[in-house]
Amino acid sequence: MALTRRQRARLSRGIQYGIAIAVVVVVAFTADWGVIARTFFNVEVAAGLFPAVITTALLNTLTFTVLGFALALALGLVLALMRLSSLGVYRWVATVYIEFFRGLPALLIFIAIGFGVPLAFQVQLDRLVTITAALGIVGSAYIAETIRAGIQAVPKGQVEAARSLGMSPARTMVFVVIPQAFRIILPPLTNELILLTKDSSLAFLLGTTLTQQELAQFGRAALNQNPGLTPILVVGLCYLIITLPLSFLARRLERRFGSAGNPQGVDV
Repeated sequence: MALTRRQRARLSRGIQYGIAIAVVVVVAFTADWGVIARTFFNVEVAAGLFPAVITTALLNTLTFTVLGFALALALGLVLALMRLSSLGVYRWVATVYIEFFRGLPALLIFIAIGFGVPLAFQVQLDRLVTITAALGIVGSAYIAETIRAGIQAVPKGQVEAARSLGMSPARTMVFVVIPQAFRIILPPLTNELILLTKDSSLAFLLGTTLTQQELAQFGRAALNQNPGLTPILVVGLCYLIITLPLSFLARRLERRFGSAGNPQGVDV
């Protein structure tokens, strides 16, 4: 007898649950839990990482991310306005910048800023300045397109109403369009902040002192001094302390502003 659509779906779910349970049982009875515990959950090693993993590594990661995001936001806003400019040269410069840096891996940008700029211009950049500049350049290329899409998503009626009240084009942009655009793009901006948090791990390429270590470099250094992968697990949990609340915030903002803040349904 042929199965109905609902019966086939139920049978498919039953098979998938059966496979998942079988995999869990096989892993549970074949894994060496003692070795796994010593490798990933060494309590003594984890305890030895505190409080430096919080007071130094996590704090430095937050500092690099916040400064890099602030620079990326400022550059991104300028680039977005240039992309929307009526002057062709501004649009051309912004387009070249955005496409160039969006097409490069963040790793190459860190190397270029950290080693290329000092060699080319014979200057010694402070490490904080170097990391902030690298993160700012990486983030600005993406944020510029997000802001541009947000500005274009603001209903034209809002602009026309502001102009009818006697506001100049500049005042309309500053006091009417940009505030509404940022309300629309809050969710994607939050996602970009998460990406910059993870990109800050590339700071290890630039070398550092103990007091300048961010989470990734702190984990690498601890890994060399301790057996097992417990330091990596601890550092990973610290990253989650930052990224999970931001992910939750982004979902809340998407639900809150999804329809009201993006009335035209523009994908930003």
